Amino acid sequence: MSARARIVGWMLSVVGLALSVAIFATWWVLSARLDNRINLELENEYDKLKRYAANALDPSTGRTVTDVGDLLYNYLQVNTPDRWETFFSIVDGRAHKMTFVTPPVPLDADPRLVAEMAKATRAVRKEMDTARGEVQYAVFPVTVTGDPRTGHFVAAVFSDLHRDEIDDAVRTLILAAAGAMAAAGGVGWFVAGRVLAPVRLVRQTAEQISDSSDLTRRLDVPGNDDVAALAATFNHMLDRLEHAFVVQRHFMDDAGHELRTPITVIRGHLELMGDDPDDRAETLALVTDELDRMNRIVDDLLTLAKAEQPGFLNLDNVELADLTVSVVAKARGLGERKWRVDEVAEARLPADRQRLTQAMMQLLANAVRHTTDDDLIAVGSAVRDGRVDLWVRDSGPGVPPADRERIFGRFVRGEGRTSAQEGAGLGLAIVKSIAQAHGGTVQVMDGPGGGACFVISLPLWELWRLN
Repeated sequence: MSARARIVGWMLSVVGLALSVAIFATWWVLSARLDNRINLELENEYDKLKRYAANALDPSTGRTVTDVGDLLYNYLQVNTPDRWETFFSIVDGRAHKMTFVTPPVPLDADPRLVAEMAKATRAVRKEMDTARGEVQYAVFPVTVTGDPRTGHFVAAVFSDLHRDEIDDAVRTLILAAAGAMAAAGGVGWFVAGRVLAPVRLVRQTAEQISDSSDLTRRLDVPGNDDVAALAATFNHMLDRLEHAFVVQRHFMDDAGHELRTPITVIRGHLELMGDDPDDRAETLALVTDELDRMNRIVDDLLTLAKAEQPGFLNLDNVELADLTVSVVAKARGLGERKWRVDEVAEARLPADRQRLTQAMMQLLANAVRHTTDDDLIAVGSAVRDGRVDLWVRDSGPGVPPADRERIFGRFVRGEGRTSAQEGAGLGLAIVKSIAQAHGGTVQVMDGPGGGACFVISLPLWELWRLN
């Protein structure tokens, strides 16, 4: 069963239960009120008869009534029964008079019932079944001074006919409730469809992605409810997946592109290798060198791939002055150059010390490859305009303006190398990835005295200056 059907089903079940309870409560309350009203009506008839009998006068003579039959007849003339009620009198054990309103069932026409009622010596209340349902009646004995006969006044209420009216009203309520539930079901089905439409869209999009591997599709769900939040989360997940697939594809393309050349070189030399020991030693050295280069390429590619994944950085409070001085000390072993520290920032920055050191050492190694023994290489750090700048500058040939953006791409090698070492062209791409992982940038410009100056610029985030 679909979610839409379950929602509508549960809604109708709850509404149906609530309506059932409400209808039953209505029927019970109306029935209880009917019984109470009948009791009050019969009690009221007894009180009215007592008040009338206490002051009854003969209309023709104006004197006190002395005939019980006349008393009851006169009372029936002035007392009109309500709907589904009937009044009649009994004198000397026989039916005497009946109100002019025709009853549903003429109770006074049953001699046995009349004889039973005539036996009452005090007011009695009873029930009986008739052709029109249950009847509740009360018999009130009546005596008149000077008349030895005994009379009885009978007030009867056809309670089942009143209950039929209640039942008709309840049946109308049931039909109205059924219609309301049908309408609510239709509206609920429509509303549930509208609410669950984004969920179906999520499912359909997921199916299409599974079938076609197209991660560019996105959901357009306006609003700020939970369903819109679900769609936004799904879109964010697709962004992450698309990014992961792009990273994977780049890694595979880069690895296939760059590793193909050393593999071809190794295979070619192994196929041409002869039996001469010197030739074999030379081939072995070349193959070992190519394998080392392949290992460096794989390490660089893995670093670039990790840079685009969560957990690449391990943040800590890095003292910029210590970082600046330590990278210069480590770089002195890269070559005989004029090493200098331009400036140090007396501040701490939340960053990954190892990654920043890796980026700075990569820039320093790049500077060594493009300079000679008499050239200058300087390192510095400073806090400027709400950012932290880390730079490496040299007095080498510099970088032409046309190449200053291109050299940060993958497998791009700059001109003017003075070192015999040939890199894979991934070093500056790694520097850029580390800077971007910290929320910063890297750029190259002309140095103060010529040459190139590479600057890593990072946001301050939270910075504590040292006193």
